[in-house]
Amino acid sequence: MNAEQVAIAQDCHEGAETDRMTFPQSVAKLTDAGFDGYLVDLRRATRTFYLPDGESLDLSTAKMAQNVASRFDVESIRAAIREAQALAPGYTYRGFCVKVAAAGCAGYLVSFPERRVLYFGRTGETHVEHFPRAQS
Repeated sequence: MNAEQVAIAQDCHEGAETDRMTFPQSVAKLTDAGFDGYLVDLRRATRTFYLPDGESLDLSTAKMAQNVASRFDVESIRAAIREAQALAPGYTYRGFCVKVAAAGCAGYLVSFPERRVLYFGRTGETHVEHFPRAQS
């Protein structure tokens, strides 16, 4: 991983954490830089960026006071995703993380080539969310 890729990953990470960059904006930047996805682990407070050759970069995220619930509530996770996609009034990335953790999401894996996000719970339950189609 070269220095420019590290800087882009750090910028996208900070952009999400501070609500300066939307999910589609960070996906575009990371894809253009050669990344093929990332993993957010809400329990460990980490975000790992991956290149196709297996190289990765781990960055720390803000620790949440919210523990990951034991019950995986897909409907609540979907509701949080819809708020994020709509950039609902008052939306923040940190608030999104709190909501999905309260709904039992332990983390999520973003795949750029397949244009989907896999949300997973503590017991291995999953929900797959495909990226919204671009508006014409």
